[in-house]
Parts: sequence; C-alpha cells; structure tokens
Amino acid sequence: MTEACELLAASDVNAVADVSIETQLTVERFLYRQAELLDEKLIEDWMALFSDDGWYWMPAEADQVEGDGQPNIFWEDQGLMLMRNARNTHPRAHSQAPHNRLCHVVSNVIIESENADGDIIVRSRFQCAEYLRYEVRNFSGKYRHLLKKTRAGYKIALQRVDLVNREGPYDYVLQWWL
Repeated sequence: MTEACELLAASDVNAVADVSIETQLTVERFLYRQAELLDEKLIEDWMALFSDDGWYWMPAEADQVEGDGQPNIFWEDQGLMLMRNARNTHPRAHSQAPHNRLCHVVSNVIIESENADGDIIVRSRFQCAEYLRYEVRNFSGKYRHLLKKTRAGYKIALQRVDLVNREGPYDYVLQWWL
C-alpha cells in the first residue's frame, strides 16, 4: 500500500481539526486555485501542484483503500499525467475536437488533520460541468487530499476523487481530470 493511501485509510473521514484561520484559508485557496488551473487547461501548472511522488486517484469503488493493483477510473503518477496531457493536447486528438470546457465549484472544505510537520488531510465537495459536443455532463463528488507542507507551500501527495456517479453510463470516456 502506498504511504499516502495508508495515511488516508487510517484517518477519520469525519474528523474536524482545530486549525488556525490562516491555515484554513491557505488550504481553501490552494483547492480553489487547483480547480481554476483545471478549468483554464493550465495543466503544467496544475501538475506542478503535485509532489514528485504525488498521485491522482479516482477509485472505482467507494470502499477502496488502495489504488495500486486495483481497478480504478484513474490511478496516475506524474508520468501518467504527462502522458494523458500529451495525448489530450495532441493536434490529432480527435476525441478532443472540438475542445471541451470545464467549470469546477469546490466547497465544504474541512481539514481533518494537521501533523507536526504541517502536512494536512482535507476533504471537500465539488461540482464539475464539462461541455463537449454541444452537451453538458455533470460530475459531483468529494475530494480528499493529502497535502505535504513544503517551503514553497503545499504539494499534493495524494488526491482522491470519489464520484457520486462513478458507476454511471457515459456516452464517451472521461479524458480530463476532475
């Protein structure tokens, strides 16, 4: 089990940490900025939010505690994220013609825990609308992040995305990160 998954699995998903207002605002701004980068397709900037060993995880089942070796919608490290971005932005990526547009709304940001090093486990809710080929698809769910405190600010060690409609039928495959 990856260390980040182990930390999330061992934490209390209903906990509410007593953190400073400054910490709360910093974490909220981080999550809002992340959503903005995705919406504006500033993917390199978005990927820079991840630690070098960071993971983006969208499990196939709500009770999953590990991404490695399990069926997942996404289980990607930096290398796989770079590959997905290259494929999506390639001039002949017909699945992306015309280009989609995304709109994220992030809310209910609750810090579950903060350790002595300043690392944070935070949960939040999201709504994301994707416009592609004259249709809008809506995704909603919850995020859980393990954020590592660095000198340059927070870095994502693990972002878990639990979709409300994870088993729903889709007309086309999800190409972009939520």
